[in-house]
Amino acid sequence: MVRRPVAWAVALVLFAEALGIAAVNWFLGVVVDRQDMSLAGLDPHMMSVSSKAGGVVFGLYFALCGLTALLVALRDRAPAGAGKVLLVSAAVVHALLGAFAWGLIGWTAFLFMVAVLALIVLLLMTYDGRAEGGAPGTAPESGTGSPPVTPPAAPTAP
Repeated sequence: MVRRPVAWAVALVLFAEALGIAAVNWFLGVVVDRQDMSLAGLDPHMMSVSSKAGGVVFGLYFALCGLTALLVALRDRAPAGAGKVLLVSAAVVHALLGAFAWGLIGWTAFLFMVAVLALIVLLLMTYDGRAEGGAPGTAPESGTGSPPVTPPAAPTAP
């Protein structure tokens, strides 16, 4: 009941984060390029290109995680394989970003990172391996799993 809206919310937040991260890093690259200042003897052009490339890579990573969440929302099935690994890694990244945000930016950024972390974990936890399309305790549909197990008969007295 809650699974699809959570998956949609995670997808939207991750797509917004992808655009935001890419835009902020691109802006920082432009600022570094226009300042034409060196940091400890580093080439300003190289710092600018590195910031832009890092923003694009990090933005694509979050977009791929958002695409995984979008596919979960559309299919209403648990992420499997690489999709699950991507979402778990996104949860770890948000936990680390939240820890850094607390010290560097403030508690509001920390709360945002923790909220996104909670949404990702909720997405991963709501798909708990139950039979797809059925309520807990019901037999799976024909052809979608192992046959139902019947308990052994009780021994009879002689």
